Amino acid sequence: MFERSGACTCAIPRASSTTSTNRASTSRAASSFPGLSANPLDPQPWWTRPLGDWLARQLCQYKHLRERNPDRIAWVLRGRIVARGPDDEPLLRDVEPIARLSAGLLDEAERRYEANFAAGLGPEGPED
Repeated sequence: MFERSGACTCAIPRASSTTSTNRASTSRAASSFPGLSANPLDPQPWWTRPLGDWLARQLCQYKHLRERNPDRIAWVLRGRIVARGPDDEPLLRDVEPIARLSAGLLDEAERRYEANFAAGLGPEGPED
């Protein structure tokens, strides 16, 4: 769980081509971030749906990276939260890889996400 002190650790998915994770993203937009941008795998206290739905939703946040570059690897990392990014995502330092996520697992997460959420729709709902 995120603590304001930033001293805690959390597990997060990260799509990258390497496990060299103690520096910020190599994209120009993120080059000044103090840590790696990530999505937490622990659900928020207000989440009432199944844990599998939360995990599918979080893992699908990186779907566009996988589509653009199929050689990228999805990792679960543990790290120290040092700040929040521009989309309020945790930024991590001192990270260690916990697991590499298989393509099959990511495909399963995508199927679950599409089946259980209005994926791709805004708050206004479907267009008529």
